[in-house]
Amino acid sequence: MSTPKILILGAGYGGLLTTLQLQKKLNYNEAEVTLVNKHNYHYITTWLHEPAAGTASADHARVDLDRIINKDKVNFVKGTVQSIQSEEQTVTLESGEVLSYDYLVIGLGSEPETFGIEGLKEHAFSIRSINAVRNIREHIQYMFSKFKQEPDRTDYVTFVVGGAGFTGIEFCGELGDRLPELCEEFDVDPSQVKVYCIEAAPTALPGFDPELVSYAMDVLGKKGIEFKIATPIKQCTPDGVLLASGEEIKSKTVVWAAGVRGNSIVEKAGFEVMRGRVKVDEYLRAPGHENVFVVGDCALIFNEEGRPYPPTAQIAVQEGETLGENLAAMIRGELTQKFTPHLQGTLASLGKGEGIGQVGSKKLFGSTAAMMKKASDLRYLYKIGGVGLALKKVKL
Repeated sequence: MSTPKILILGAGYGGLLTTLQLQKKLNYNEAEVTLVNKHNYHYITTWLHEPAAGTASADHARVDLDRIINKDKVNFVKGTVQSIQSEEQTVTLESGEVLSYDYLVIGLGSEPETFGIEGLKEHAFSIRSINAVRNIREHIQYMFSKFKQEPDRTDYVTFVVGGAGFTGIEFCGELGDRLPELCEEFDVDPSQVKVYCIEAAPTALPGFDPELVSYAMDVLGKKGIEFKIATPIKQCTPDGVLLASGEEIKSKTVVWAAGVRGNSIVEKAGFEVMRGRVKVDEYLRAPGHENVFVVGDCALIFNEEGRPYPPTAQIAVQEGETLGENLAAMIRGELTQKFTPHLQGTLASLGKGEGIGQVGSKKLFGSTAAMMKKASDLRYLYKIGGVGLALKKVKL
């Protein structure tokens, strides 16, 4: 009998944790495990708002796969997935290479969800990758340098953040810390710099506790962030945004942080999707495919009330760990376990030393929430790379 082939697409939270679990559980000769990823590193998505604003380097949010993958147990292929042929049980890369599988794990991450807003895809930045946040950081600095040469162009130092969910709020917190430094560096009057956080929903941080939302908006307001709530963006142009209210905000920097959808490759492969995400079964399988599993932003899981869980890093990590164990069990003919998310709380940073959070019924504010977030980051780093990685990466 030939050695079963497990092919994992994507080294995000779900794909990486599946890989690491298989690496830990399987012996050398039990399966041929292959991990495909566009880059030779894993990046910590929940940190990307920091390098985007310029309060941390982009390298801080990346972890080299060489450091955590055992090449004796896992074949690593650096490549971009072009298509999935589930009937043939093959995956084609953009290089033309074709990989076959017995078990497939799809963890290809997300794409920005533009909700059909005209011009967003063409004219807005998005906090979605290491290269993307480098571009945002460099662009913001460039805008300050241009403003010094053309001081009447206030659109250069007017920044629009689309979305007051987690990503938008956390980015605003870091931007609020960074802008005073840029004002000093480029000798710009801080009163000329404007940051607008625009949210279509009736509240910032939809679904979050109102008291925590109020605290977050107060903290960010003191950092100069101006909120426009219940105000959809109608159009994005090279010159700024047009709001549904008719107001136009002139800005050369629009950062879209208002939602994601699953990778379009999944839908193109013929899997049934909702906003690009596959409604998986209790074992994380794609409908109608016993040997295809979906994790992370590409997976859609519903709670007991019939509502979808948000695609968070916390859930993706748990999916990867469960799936890794299940794949090892399947190869050995053992029983598998159903996936049930165990929500351990929600934490959001609001810039240096500030945050909000909810753990069970307990609400966390300020430095307490910020320290809890650091502890959560430490746990994840320790999980994937041990004490050495945790000590190297965490910012105290």
